Amino acid sequence: MKDHCYPKSILLQAVYFKLRFTLSYRDVEEIMEMRAVSVDHATIQRRVYKFTPLLELEIKQRKG
Repeated sequence: MKDHCYPKSILLQAVYFKLRFTLSYRDVEEIMEMRAVSVDHATIQRRVYKFTPLLELEIKQRKG
């Protein structure tokens, strides 16, 4: 299934799990499957690469 079929909030949750905890992309894929979301680990990796700079920028703006 294409990653753009998922709401942004679902993909951000997967990104959160990857960045917050020391998990592999396959671990995050498994967690998402337990939450009834079938998303490939490669999709999660692409979203981490896409959203991490945006999240960092938002955190810097909130702090400063």
